[in-house]
Amino acid sequence: MTWLVTGGAGYIGAHVVDAFRTADLPVVVLDDLSTGFHTFVPSGVPFAMGSVLDTEFVRGVIRENDVTGVVHVAGYKYAGVSVRRPVHTYQQNVTGTACILAAMAEEGVGAIVFSSSAAVYGTPQVDLVTEDTPTAPESPYGESKLVAEWLLRDQERATGLKQTSLRYFNVVGSSAPGVYDTSPHNLFPLIFDALADGRTPTINGDDYPTPDGTCVRDYVDVGDLAASHVAAARVLADGGTLRPVYNLGSGTGSSVREIMSAAASVTGMDFEPSIGPRRPGDPARIVASGELAARDLGWRMRHSLTEMVASAWAERQAHTR
Repeated sequence: MTWLVTGGAGYIGAHVVDAFRTADLPVVVLDDLSTGFHTFVPSGVPFAMGSVLDTEFVRGVIRENDVTGVVHVAGYKYAGVSVRRPVHTYQQNVTGTACILAAMAEEGVGAIVFSSSAAVYGTPQVDLVTEDTPTAPESPYGESKLVAEWLLRDQERATGLKQTSLRYFNVVGSSAPGVYDTSPHNLFPLIFDALADGRTPTINGDDYPTPDGTCVRDYVDVGDLAASHVAAARVLADGGTLRPVYNLGSGTGSSVREIMSAAASVTGMDFEPSIGPRRPGDPARIVASGELAARDLGWRMRHSLTEMVASAWAERQAHTR
């Protein structure tokens, strides 16, 4: 039973591949390397370079590798930039998902685990986000992820597809050797880059209605997240049924200032972050319940905040010396 991991050469996708290998489940990677790296794909894992928009190419990968299920991680993931590139975002995230589903249907593949996002919620008006919290995306990225979830739902109704979507919050850390977060927009790389360049990391606003005045977000370890994909794949492969969506959240969250303090401790670079103005649209707090994922997928937070910062820093240092 082989699983196809689209986007398997990216930061999250490569961790998913590593989790499948740890579980002794065969995988094949499909990636166009637009943001991923061939070096993130472990030696011995079949790799197909190409686009999810090419349905015939995807069909060929499925046939040649006897694929029986798909973990669809590939996509355009920059929410802020998606406002300036809505057509590209929809092509990659909506049309790409439709092409994957078409290829699966034509090749008789009946199970998919989809990489969704907390961006489908927009700015939630509740302290703790659950799967029943209304969706109200505020960017083309968030909208495209929600539409892709609808595509999976409709395909399930039409064909009996076994499917579930995992909504990620702030994914951090590193647990796969040689794999690290390369995004120019994520908090951990921004902090590390600033410190490496001799700059002081910046907090965007410290006057929010939170315990220390800085925004609170839900940070989850990428290795813990990857393990949940394996758990979901096992259920679907065994013919089981999962909920349409699951939040992968901590239930508590951490503030930006807490992240800064952990970074100073882990790196040994003592600093006092500078305080900048609030960013427009930044909510004070976004934290999710992971109770349903814990019940059905064995989801849990296995790593502390300090451990997540430390693993991310160690991999960055190993590959920037």
